[in-house]
Amino acid sequence: MEKTENEKMGEVTDIIERLSPIERRIVPFLKENIININKKSGLDEISVLRALRFLESKGVLKLQIFEKKTVDIGTNGIYYKKNNLPERRLLILLGEKNHLSLDDARKLSKLSENEFKVSIGVLKSKALINMANNKISLNASKEELVKKSLEEQFLDILPVDEEKLSSEQKFALDNLKKRKDIVEMKTKKVITFELTNLGKEIAGKNIESNLLEEVTSDLIINGQKNIKFRKYDIMAPVPKIYGGKKHFVNQSIEYAKNIWTDLGFKEMEGPMVDSSFWVFDSLFTPQDHPAREMQDTFFIKDVKAMLPERKIVMNVKKTHESGVNGSKGWKYNWKEADAQKVVLRTHTTSLSARTLAQLKQADLPAKHFSIGKVFRNETLDWKHAFEFYQTECIVVDENVNFRHLLGYLKEFYKKMGFEKIKFVPSFFAYTEPSVEVQVWHPERKEWVELGGAGIFRPEVTIPLFGKAVPVLAWGQGFDRIIMEYYKIKDLREMYANDIKQLREKGFWVK
Repeated sequence: MEKTENEKMGEVTDIIERLSPIERRIVPFLKENIININKKSGLDEISVLRALRFLESKGVLKLQIFEKKTVDIGTNGIYYKKNNLPERRLLILLGEKNHLSLDDARKLSKLSENEFKVSIGVLKSKALINMANNKISLNASKEELVKKSLEEQFLDILPVDEEKLSSEQKFALDNLKKRKDIVEMKTKKVITFELTNLGKEIAGKNIESNLLEEVTSDLIINGQKNIKFRKYDIMAPVPKIYGGKKHFVNQSIEYAKNIWTDLGFKEMEGPMVDSSFWVFDSLFTPQDHPAREMQDTFFIKDVKAMLPERKIVMNVKKTHESGVNGSKGWKYNWKEADAQKVVLRTHTTSLSARTLAQLKQADLPAKHFSIGKVFRNETLDWKHAFEFYQTECIVVDENVNFRHLLGYLKEFYKKMGFEKIKFVPSFFAYTEPSVEVQVWHPERKEWVELGGAGIFRPEVTIPLFGKAVPVLAWGQGFDRIIMEYYKIKDLREMYANDIKQLREKGFWVK
């Protein structure tokens, strides 16, 4: 039903009584564009936008915000616009010399090697040159020598809105984008608004207000009465406040630690810089294994590590050389000097080995975990880093078996938010049987590997603990778990310290 004039007037009066000072500043200029509003109101762009948003919440107008892409000239483009594109310089040279050897053309044109190659490719594609017997000759007409190419014409019109480009200009843009810094794409936020019927009623009016904004001490002291305050809209949007908090990676680590302690595990701690003995030898990794090569491991130069008590060292040596408990070992001469090499730990399983060597029969059953950094000599990309977090656990108990191992892993991943988990048979040097843990990635529609697990071989437990006792063990890439949980597509984003990301992510609750 259509509103009466009295209702309309009442609505306008109500809105006027609720206008803040910055809203009143821009109301007289609402029939103009935002640029003029900025100039005439004396407010900065941010204040004008805030006032427009307030007016939108009051039903005075409707904001329209969209992004506009423009093509602008880049740093190299500025240079080439003044000094000609490389292909034009080569074409001018050939216009004077007609034909040249490739070496002479390169020297006389004074182009860089890359510019020369690009120029040859461009001119050949346009059939303006011929090449034979390591020589280059002109194939262009006099008109083609002086006529500007599409790319040159395009540089002359920059900057330009992308949406206004013709098909020929788009072709020229695509060609120039293949080269470095000739053109650059810019995105600009464009803001417009449309007045509602209510907005049309108040737009253009100079609104004076004697309404008070706040209660002050002077009002109270003077005892002023019959004062009217501006109405406040408690439903109006306000700026979001971001409180201080821990980095979401640290929050995730604390959350995972709580999972393990709730399951009865004790935390293991140990050095990040450790001996090859604990990182490799104690875990029955042969001294010629590829994982111990420089391309995988960070070694510390000119330092030798202290090895543990002699009995443990000799037990490990014997296991590598001739085996233990019926096994044959690796059949090579184990070198103590290799075990003394100092490395940045490549996994946290070194902590499991250290813990196992300290346990006594009376300590069983024992459950231990760790979450710590490990280091690999990896090429940095979206899923690899040279340092990352790993979560490690061992369960030492005479009565545990492989099914218990799978049960612990399922419980952990369920509490971390992963419902679909599967185990795939695998191989690791120090566990048998061994499995690879995979979780389902709903967006990529594929299974993602997150870590390995298994039961320590007797070649690990006997030298360290003194007898073959079942030890459930697993090491999971914790950074990848965080990536999957937070839907982060690139591992490097986790430590980029992007303030927007840090504000949005955190608190391990979906």
